[in-house]
Amino acid sequence: MYRAFFKRVIDFFIAFISLMLLSPILIVIVVVILCKLNYPILFKQERPGKNGNPFYLYKFRSMTNEKDVEGNLLPNEQRLPSFGKKLRATSLDELPSLLNVLKGEMSIVGPRPLRMRYLPYFTEGQNKRHEVLPGITGYAQANGRSNLSWDKKLNMDVWYVENQSFLLDMKIIFQTAVNVLKRKDTNPEGGNFEIPFDEYIKNKQQG
Repeated sequence: MYRAFFKRVIDFFIAFISLMLLSPILIVIVVVILCKLNYPILFKQERPGKNGNPFYLYKFRSMTNEKDVEGNLLPNEQRLPSFGKKLRATSLDELPSLLNVLKGEMSIVGPRPLRMRYLPYFTEGQNKRHEVLPGITGYAQANGRSNLSWDKKLNMDVWYVENQSFLLDMKIIFQTAVNVLKRKDTNPEGGNFEIPFDEYIKNKQQG
């Protein structure tokens, strides 16, 4: 009953209440983005949802659109201003994903959605992570996050799918909140210091 019905009800309730309570913070972030980065306010990217079906994940935009003399975007680290680093370091850039939860495209807790182009590289076992809605946070994010190897993360995603429950979800939400407040297992500069998934795939193919 929890997986089939109550989880969705709880997701909607948490997302709706969170957006209402955090609305002053959301307004401030929107104003700062407009002043520092201009439009667009939101960054959206196609990600695989339940059963691999695509949806657009929403985040607050944190990078500029600076280009080189040939018109190509500069590397990510050169387009990430101090404001963007703070957004990422505090995970505030993730707040618009609550809209995805309201729309039924994501859950509060579930495997983090990667990119569509990675789907062919998952093993049959790893693909179990797509049997549920992706989450804003997940078992791996609450228990190591950026300090975990990709093999460990994917295994933890599958374990969550097979063992999800109300108590487990509440524990993950609580631990995620604690980690965010302590800035635990995150990059204080707001960047991404995980081994890129492309590199993980390359190493896996070579090994």
